[in-house]
Amino acid sequence: MSTMTEIERIDQLREELHLHNYKYYVENAPVISDQEFDRLMRELQDLEARHPEYYDPNSPSVRVGSDINKNFVQVEHRYPMLSLGNTYSQAEVTEFYERIAKALNEEFEICCELKYDGTSISLTYEDGKLVRAVTRGDGVRGDDVTDNVKTIRAIPLVLHGEGYPRQFEMRGEVLMPWKVFEELNRERELREEPLFANPRNAASGTLKLQNSAEVAARKLDSYLYYMLGEDLPYDGHYENLQEAARWGFKISHVSRKVKTLQEIFDFINYWDVERKNLPVATDGIVLKVNSQRQQRNLGYTAKSPRWAIAYKFQAERALTRLLKVTYQVGRTGAVTPVANLEPVQLAGTIVKRASLHNADIIASLDLHIGDNVYVEKGGEIIPKITGVDVASRPEGSEKVTFITHCPECGSPLVRYEDEAAYYCTNESSCPPQIKGKIEHFISRRAMNIEGLGPETVDQFYQEGLIHDVADLYTLKAEDLVRLERMGEKSAENIIQGIARSCEVPYERVLFALGIRFVGETVAKKVARAFRSIDILAAATLDDLIHVDEIGEKIAGSILRYFADEKNRNVIERLRLAGLKLEADEEDLAGHTDKLQGKSIVISGVFARHSRDEYKAMIEKHGGKNVGSISKKTSFILAGDNMGPSKLEKAQALNIPIMNEDEFLAMVGES
Repeated sequence: MSTMTEIERIDQLREELHLHNYKYYVENAPVISDQEFDRLMRELQDLEARHPEYYDPNSPSVRVGSDINKNFVQVEHRYPMLSLGNTYSQAEVTEFYERIAKALNEEFEICCELKYDGTSISLTYEDGKLVRAVTRGDGVRGDDVTDNVKTIRAIPLVLHGEGYPRQFEMRGEVLMPWKVFEELNRERELREEPLFANPRNAASGTLKLQNSAEVAARKLDSYLYYMLGEDLPYDGHYENLQEAARWGFKISHVSRKVKTLQEIFDFINYWDVERKNLPVATDGIVLKVNSQRQQRNLGYTAKSPRWAIAYKFQAERALTRLLKVTYQVGRTGAVTPVANLEPVQLAGTIVKRASLHNADIIASLDLHIGDNVYVEKGGEIIPKITGVDVASRPEGSEKVTFITHCPECGSPLVRYEDEAAYYCTNESSCPPQIKGKIEHFISRRAMNIEGLGPETVDQFYQEGLIHDVADLYTLKAEDLVRLERMGEKSAENIIQGIARSCEVPYERVLFALGIRFVGETVAKKVARAFRSIDILAAATLDDLIHVDEIGEKIAGSILRYFADEKNRNVIERLRLAGLKLEADEEDLAGHTDKLQGKSIVISGVFARHSRDEYKAMIEKHGGKNVGSISKKTSFILAGDNMGPSKLEKAQALNIPIMNEDEFLAMVGES
């Protein structure tokens, strides 16, 4: 292929892939297989790599995201993103309708739309290309999350058709579908990470991830519902959205234009039931006056438009009977109470269990066995008990009191100061804690041992093959083959997966050990500060709390971990197995003490490196990253758009401000 034809092929592939994206994610009608799509995408990526001069920020290849961390720049909205007035009552909907009728004194139409429960986004298009995506923020300013939004396949990067304004804005919601949300929470549960309460929180959290490749992996969706600009095709809001659909935008096809109050209530009542069958969360109906001319006439209050209102659905709740309370023990020893209920239909699923969270929640509900309890889902996926029908309480029923001993091993439970949970402290022989620690150790983000999962861990434990994480490295294929449902090939794959884990870097081994409060981020910081596990094991409280983001709670947990002889023994056996318990030489290369004893604050937006790269440089040269300015701050590394309050404080305290060129010269980096 000549250079010219390669360039032509890039254009052709970009056009094709944009179209296939639209067919799959917007129309839900793919015309090629996933394999064929992936093949075309790989071809495009290869050609783009050969022709970096032909870079296009809106190429379909940006959908996969990048692993370069970005910090978000604040952007002012051209048109403020106001919130809507909320109501839960049909009487208030009637008032809204009558108020409009009186104020306009002419015929009007109302556009009825589903209120999607996600996170708001504003998209700016220029000449048919997406140029900026900004979160709602405080309504006046939001975060520029363009790179992350480009990974959402339902959002067009390049418009098709014609007739769109040269510049305009589309607003809508970024959503996490129920299916994706449930899968994400399942993964988080396995890693004993806090669960997302609902898809809205999950979508919002995802959109603010620093790494766009991670955003891409979470498969967000989007519906757009509002067009703003100077040269819109129609006066009618509904008509503009139909036109937007022709340009490639994903618009809700259930929106309706109506004229009467009865039609509004018909729409509300239909979707109050039917919404349970939708793939994404909704929490109400939005009613808008359709004509923009009439909207301008009606105007705004300080907080919200007078021409629109949101009717919120009541959280669905059901009444059912509490049969018993059982208790689950996690890998950290935390004991979680679970309400076992008489099965009841709620929000499209059969609910049999609800989390009671902790002893305080049980006490506040004053629960008794046999109580009729109100269970709600609302926007939450995990059912919760919100109240008790005390009037129907059976006479002489037993009050629910939190257990005093571990349900698995019988050890006394303890409750630490400032914590809501009770813990079983018998880490070494409480089965769920042992298995939980091993499951955490083998998980994808830790040692990533393929072929192993909770079921196999349970099987190996029951068979007496493993009692702790170090035992994994003594397993032999012949031990596994004799187990039920274990073929030679599977056994071999597990042994090879365990062997490969010896290549996992030191910071991930630290995370895998499951030291309480030491998550991925803390593990990285600890690994940078203490370059081997022996140095870390010898560290004092003072040494630990001088590391960025490590307070006394985390430091105390690390000290307790290494003070336990059983843990030290496990580490020695992992050392013999060949795990990386110190940083590689190349990681240590270039480390100096040029910034030794200096506390540095980073602020603003940088041109030459990302903020995370600068933080890593500071640590590499012996400095300490701190989040806020105080008298102890040595200097501020400042980029563009430094926060005015930080600047003011720095000047008041006489703290030097250094730009990135000065800093790079100081540490001898480029």
